[in-house]
Amino acid sequence: METILEIRNLKKKYGQNEVLKGIDLDVKKGEVVTIIGSSGSGKSTLLRCVNHLEKPDSGEIIYRGENVLKSGYNLSKYRAHLGMVFQQFNLFNNMNVLENCITGQTTVLKRGREEAKKIALENLTKVGMEKYIDAKPTQLSGGQKQRVAIARALSMDPDVMLFDEPTSALDPEMVGEVLKTIKGLAHTGLTMIIVTHEMAFAKDVSDRVIFMDQGVIAEEDTPQEIFMNPKEERTREFLSRILKTEV
Repeated sequence: METILEIRNLKKKYGQNEVLKGIDLDVKKGEVVTIIGSSGSGKSTLLRCVNHLEKPDSGEIIYRGENVLKSGYNLSKYRAHLGMVFQQFNLFNNMNVLENCITGQTTVLKRGREEAKKIALENLTKVGMEKYIDAKPTQLSGGQKQRVAIARALSMDPDVMLFDEPTSALDPEMVGEVLKTIKGLAHTGLTMIIVTHEMAFAKDVSDRVIFMDQGVIAEEDTPQEIFMNPKEERTREFLSRILKTEV
């Protein structure tokens, strides 16, 4: 299976606080990787460095054989291949649902409007939001906004979809609909990296689970191994603490 992203010795600090302490990670095409860990372990920073929303201090991010951090690399072209779904939706409130899904395609990918509209409608249907194409984001629930955000990211034909705790800003009753949407996309051939605190979902949807702790990857394995048979003491501690609060 082709490796689509290779992360090598990635480091990031804010002032004296070293948030990423030399991360190494390979992601294969079509793979669903979830990243779990306590708040402050570096999960979201890693995702934001992959997307270059944060500039890493050192290391390499190799996308399809090229290091995107070397000077002169066309970062905006690279970022056009990554779909990002944030905690806070980031929809344009002055545009309706359909326009939210069309505008990136026409401006960034330079698609014609009719083609962009067709693709937007296909993806809104995929996430169950086709009935709401004329609604403004302010008229939608949090779960509906997040599903529109997913459709918008999909409409850009990304090579890799990045999800940064996509349910953390939602009311509990809306979490399920968004997780179900993401689950429906998993294993369709889309490469996905998901930062999540939903353990049952991570167990269900992942090919591989990464446990981060204090800026390093402490353990990575299949969901079965991580959740049923973790090797590291700190993985065991984290899971017993989290799973206790979920029960």
